[in-house]
Amino acid sequence: EVQLVESGGGLVQAGGSLRLSCAASGFTFGDYAIGWFRQAPGKGREGVSYIGSRWGVTYYAGSVKGRFTITSDNAKNTVYLQMNSLKPEDTAVYYCAATTKRLYSYTWYRGVQYDYWGQGTQVTVSS
Repeated sequence: EVQLVESGGGLVQAGGSLRLSCAASGFTFGDYAIGWFRQAPGKGREGVSYIGSRWGVTYYAGSVKGRFTITSDNAKNTVYLQMNSLKPEDTAVYYCAATTKRLYSYTWYRGVQYDYWGQGTQVTVSS
């Protein structure tokens, strides 16, 4: 059974940091790329970042570039999203998703490209 489990969310003050984890099981981790998405209350889902370790590519949304870093630890079947300099507008439920596709700068943020999704973890940034 394929599973993606996010963790690491919580409440943090503006300017603080959090590290989210996406632990994968039930599939060959190295064959998949992972994307992070978020959804704030009353808003649509937004692509945050993508890592395709097989191809050595990462992408970031403009709103998080320079503040967030995505990394992958294939030995642990886990992808991390290090979030620094957090802002209240980063408040959302964060989801990770997996795909076998190599995605590009104009496709990685489209949720329909992904095959599996986690249940999400809440991130709240107070001002």
